[in-house]
Amino acid sequence: GPNGAGKTTTVNMLATLASIDSGTASVAGFDVGSQADQVRQAIGLAGQAAAVDEQLPGGENLELVGRLYKIPRAQRRRRTAELIEQFDMAEFADRVAGTYSGGQRRRLDVVAALVADPPALFLDEPTTGLDPRSRSEVWVAVERLAAQGTAIVLTTQYLDEADRLADDVLIIDKGRVVASGTPETLKRGLERDVLEIRFDGDGDLASALEAIDRVEGLVTDLDANSVRVPVGDDVAASLGILRRLQERGVSISDFQLRRPTLDDVFLSLTGSSSENEEA
Repeated sequence: GPNGAGKTTTVNMLATLASIDSGTASVAGFDVGSQADQVRQAIGLAGQAAAVDEQLPGGENLELVGRLYKIPRAQRRRRTAELIEQFDMAEFADRVAGTYSGGQRRRLDVVAALVADPPALFLDEPTTGLDPRSRSEVWVAVERLAAQGTAIVLTTQYLDEADRLADDVLIIDKGRVVASGTPETLKRGLERDVLEIRFDGDGDLASALEAIDRVEGLVTDLDANSVRVPVGDDVAASLGILRRLQERGVSISDFQLRRPTLDDVFLSLTGSSSENEEA
C-alpha cells in the first residue's frame, strides 16, 4: 500500500511498539497484548530508518546488538562472523558504517535484526529511498533469509517489490485490507490484459485523452506521457483504440499489450495507482 495506508502502524502493533485498540494478534504463538515480552524474544525488527551506529564498523555494530541481547561474548563473536560471511559483508564489515552506500547500510540494518536468530522478522519498507542497485542487494538478502526458513513480514509501497518477493500479499488502502492472496492469484483475478501507450509529447497525450477519455478504467501517467487501458482478452479492443488514435493524428512513441501487474490490481481495487497515491 501507499504512504498512510497503515503498514507501519500494523508492524508497530505486531512488534509491541504500539497498543492494539481492538481485536487480537499473535506472533510465534504469543499474544501481542498479554505476552509482549515473549513476542519481543521471538522477533527481529528493521524499521524505516537504518538503526546503525555510523561511528562503528559493521562488525562492531553487530556485536553491539549481541551485547544488548545479553549474548555471551564468544557466542556473539561467532554469530557476527557467521552473519558477515552469510550475507557477503566481508568487503565492508571492517569499515565504519558512515562510509557505507545506502544498500550496504540497509543490509547491515537487516542483518543486525538477525543477531539473536529470531524465527520471525519484520522489515518495514526496507528499500525506500534506495537506488536500483541497492534495492537489488536488499532483495537478495531477503530472498536468502526466506529460503532458510525465516518467517518475514515485509511492508512496501512498491508493488513490483511485493510481486518479486512475496509468497502472500495483503494490499492495504486507508487502513483496510482490500485484497489478499498470492501475486499470481491476484493478477489472474483481473481476467484482463493491459494496453500501455506512450506518446511523443504533452500535446499528443492531450489529443489522445480527448479521443479515448470514455474508455472504462483508463489511467493517465502525466510524468511518463502515457496511458494504461484494461482491454480484457480482446485483441480487437486494443486495435480499435490504436486505430482511433491514428485517425486523430496522435503521435505514438511506443505501445505494448501486457499481462496485469500488482499495480493494476491496486488500481482496480482503489481507483488510483500506487504511484498516484504516493504523489
